[in-house]
Amino acid sequence: MTLTTGDDAPTVTAPNQDGEAVSPAFDDPTVVYFYPRDDTPGCTTEATQFQRERETYREAGVEVYGVSTDDVASHSSFAQSEELEFDLLADPDGEVADAFGVEVEDGAAPRTTFVLADGEIRAVYENVDPDGHAREVLLDALDDDLATLPE
Repeated sequence: MTLTTGDDAPTVTAPNQDGEAVSPAFDDPTVVYFYPRDDTPGCTTEATQFQRERETYREAGVEVYGVSTDDVASHSSFAQSEELEFDLLADPDGEVADAFGVEVEDGAAPRTTFVLADGEIRAVYENVDPDGHAREVLLDALDDDLATLPE
């Protein structure tokens, strides 16, 4: 079952697109979004929109991680082709998805986004429409006082 608001953040480690092990602490505001596949239209839309909002996320103190069951090589190619500057975590065995309770079907994770802070799940978005999602999550985090922009 998918983790829900108020649940403790899981402990996860996965390689990013550069093959470096990443273990997010989830103490500071963090967005973890699961997506089905690199280089597909919806996933590209979602990733490029998170990239477009990246500077605002950074100013608000929010980390962003994309996760799919694609491998490091696929993530590396996708990140380079779309000029993504945030970590894409490779989860070919579905261990990160399992830690979040996201069921992998036919080898892919459904679009699901988690907002975490202070070691717990603060918001969950399921059945995500990729177009506009990055802005929606950012605005919700600001509205919920999980993040603030400097004046």
